[in-house]
Amino acid sequence: MNHFELFSLLPSYQLDLNGLADSYRELQQQYHPDNFAAESSERQAQVMQKAAQINDAYQTLKDPLSRAQYLLSLQGLELGGEQQTINDVAFLMSQMELREQLAEIEHAADPEDAIDNFSRLLKRQRSDLSSSFEKAYNEQNFEQAADDVRKLKFYARLQQQLLQLEEKILDY
Repeated sequence: MNHFELFSLLPSYQLDLNGLADSYRELQQQYHPDNFAAESSERQAQVMQKAAQINDAYQTLKDPLSRAQYLLSLQGLELGGEQQTINDVAFLMSQMELREQLAEIEHAADPEDAIDNFSRLLKRQRSDLSSSFEKAYNEQNFEQAADDVRKLKFYARLQQQLLQLEEKILDY
């Protein structure tokens, strides 16, 4: 049973996240270990395994990047630990420029404003790539979809670096 089937969903990039959360809570209650305290140790182990599967599936599906990677894995494309390079020179150049902008934030006259602006820029670009992924996936152009996921990983790393910089600058 795949993650989508576990939550009675059709495999899709666009999900009703509130519905997913509701299904998750229902399954958590249904497979809560306390409900099986009087059962055999074998049955308790099965329930613990099912609860772990539910948690893993939920974590995967609620995150857009993880969900995209999972959708591709259902098509036989595993992108998890690959080090496949991106051949899009324009994209790689834009990534270098974004990294330079990120490095300059710390020295900006108003770092908080610079962080907000950079965050909005990343959000727009991730949104565009997510739309591109969804279109490619729905058209069964899985190689293009995989390229989009590889690019989304760059943005995820940039977002993480921005959060770290924000903590450093704003002393959270």
